[in-house]
Amino acid sequence: MFKIHIDEVGDTVIVECEGRLVRSDAAFALRNAVTAQSDARIIVVDLTGVTAIEGGGLGMLVFLQGWARDRDLKLKLFNPSRSVLERIERASSLQSFELASLDELMALIARAEGPQSLAA
Repeated sequence: MFKIHIDEVGDTVIVECEGRLVRSDAAFALRNAVTAQSDARIIVVDLTGVTAIEGGGLGMLVFLQGWARDRDLKLKLFNPSRSVLERIERASSLQSFELASLDELMALIARAEGPQSLAA
Protein backbone atom coordinates (compact mmCIF):
# COMPACT_ATOMS: atom_id res chain seq x y z
CA MET A 1 0.00 0.00 0.00
CA PHE A 2 1.20 3.48 -0.86
CA LYS A 3 0.43 6.42 1.43
CA ILE A 4 0.93 10.15 1.01
CA HIS A 5 0.93 12.91 3.62
CA ILE A 6 1.26 16.60 2.72
CA ASP A 7 2.81 19.32 4.89
CA GLU A 8 2.71 22.97 3.84
CA VAL A 9 5.32 25.33 5.26
CA GLY A 10 5.04 28.76 3.71
CA ASP A 11 5.67 28.44 -0.02
CA THR A 12 7.21 24.99 0.41
CA VAL A 13 5.16 21.80 0.28
CA ILE A 14 6.55 18.49 1.51
CA VAL A 15 4.89 15.43 -0.01
CA GLU A 16 5.77 12.52 2.28
CA CYS A 17 5.53 9.13 0.59
CA GLU A 18 5.40 5.73 2.25
CA GLY A 19 5.30 2.27 0.73
CA ARG A 20 6.04 0.88 -2.69
CA LEU A 21 5.89 3.20 -5.70
CA VAL A 22 5.58 0.33 -8.16
CA ARG A 23 1.99 0.23 -9.40
CA SER A 24 0.08 2.70 -11.54
CA ASP A 25 -2.37 3.54 -8.73
CA ALA A 26 0.55 4.64 -6.52
CA ALA A 27 2.07 6.67 -9.36
CA PHE A 28 -1.28 8.38 -10.07
CA ALA A 29 -1.78 9.10 -6.37
CA LEU A 30 1.62 10.81 -6.31
CA ARG A 31 0.77 12.77 -9.47
CA ASN A 32 -2.53 13.95 -7.99
CA ALA A 33 -0.89 14.97 -4.70
CA VAL A 34 1.91 16.93 -6.37
CA THR A 35 -0.12 18.60 -9.12
CA ALA A 36 -2.61 19.83 -6.51
CA GLN A 37 0.23 21.97 -5.07
CA SER A 38 0.48 24.42 -7.97
CA ASP A 39 0.48 27.42 -5.56
CA ALA A 40 3.73 26.27 -3.94
CA ARG A 41 7.11 27.60 -5.02
CA ILE A 42 9.05 24.51 -3.94
CA ILE A 43 7.73 20.94 -3.77
CA VAL A 44 9.82 18.38 -1.92
CA VAL A 45 8.94 14.74 -2.51
CA ASP A 46 10.09 12.96 0.65
CA LEU A 47 11.04 9.42 -0.33
CA THR A 48 12.19 8.37 3.15
CA GLY A 49 9.37 5.85 3.50
CA VAL A 50 9.50 4.50 -0.05
CA THR A 51 10.75 0.92 0.01
CA ALA A 52 10.72 0.26 -3.75
CA ILE A 53 10.28 2.15 -7.02
CA GLU A 54 9.76 0.70 -10.47
CA GLY A 55 9.16 1.95 -14.00
CA GLY A 56 5.75 3.53 -13.41
CA GLY A 57 7.01 5.45 -10.38
CA LEU A 58 10.16 6.54 -12.20
CA GLY A 59 8.10 7.64 -15.18
CA MET A 60 5.81 9.65 -12.93
CA LEU A 61 8.79 11.41 -11.34
CA VAL A 62 9.94 12.39 -14.83
CA PHE A 63 6.44 13.65 -15.66
CA LEU A 64 6.29 15.65 -12.40
CA GLN A 65 9.71 17.15 -13.09
CA GLY A 66 8.45 18.47 -16.44
CA TRP A 67 5.17 19.61 -14.90
CA ALA A 68 7.03 21.61 -12.24
CA ARG A 69 9.47 23.09 -14.75
CA ASP A 70 6.58 24.21 -16.99
CA ARG A 71 5.10 26.09 -14.01
CA ASP A 72 8.41 27.56 -12.83
CA LEU A 73 8.33 25.48 -9.64
CA LYS A 74 11.21 23.65 -8.02
CA LEU A 75 10.73 19.92 -7.51
CA LYS A 76 13.23 18.22 -5.23
CA LEU A 77 13.58 14.67 -4.00
CA PHE A 78 14.51 14.05 -0.38
CA ASN A 79 16.13 11.10 1.34
CA PRO A 80 15.60 8.14 -0.99
CA SER A 81 16.84 4.82 0.38
CA ARG A 82 19.94 3.34 -1.21
CA SER A 83 17.90 0.94 -3.38
CA VAL A 84 15.52 3.70 -4.52
CA LEU A 85 18.44 6.05 -5.23
CA GLU A 86 20.17 3.35 -7.28
CA ARG A 87 17.01 2.90 -9.39
CA ILE A 88 16.77 6.67 -9.89
CA GLU A 89 20.45 6.91 -10.86
CA ARG A 90 20.09 4.05 -13.36
CA ALA A 91 17.26 5.88 -15.12
CA SER A 92 19.22 8.23 -17.37
CA SER A 93 16.27 10.59 -17.80
CA LEU A 94 16.38 11.37 -14.08
CA GLN A 95 19.94 12.67 -14.03
CA SER A 96 18.77 16.25 -13.67
CA PHE A 97 16.70 15.66 -10.54
CA GLU A 98 17.66 17.76 -7.56
CA LEU A 99 18.20 15.89 -4.33
CA ALA A 100 17.61 18.00 -1.24
CA SER A 101 19.90 17.40 1.70
CA LEU A 102 18.62 17.45 5.28
CA ASP A 103 20.37 20.79 5.83
CA GLU A 104 18.71 22.26 2.74
CA LEU A 105 15.28 20.99 3.81
CA MET A 106 15.73 22.44 7.29
CA ALA A 107 16.81 25.78 5.76
CA LEU A 108 13.71 25.82 3.52
CA ILE A 109 11.47 25.19 6.51
CA ALA A 110 13.24 27.78 8.66
CA ARG A 111 12.98 30.38 5.89
CA ALA A 112 9.28 29.63 5.40
CA GLU A 113 8.64 29.92 9.14
CA GLY A 114 10.78 33.06 9.48
CA PRO A 115 9.72 36.62 10.36
CA GLN A 116 8.08 37.31 6.99
CA SER A 117 5.57 34.46 7.55
CA LEU A 118 4.73 35.79 11.02
CA ALA A 119 3.72 39.15 9.55
CA ALA A 120 1.11 37.56 7.29
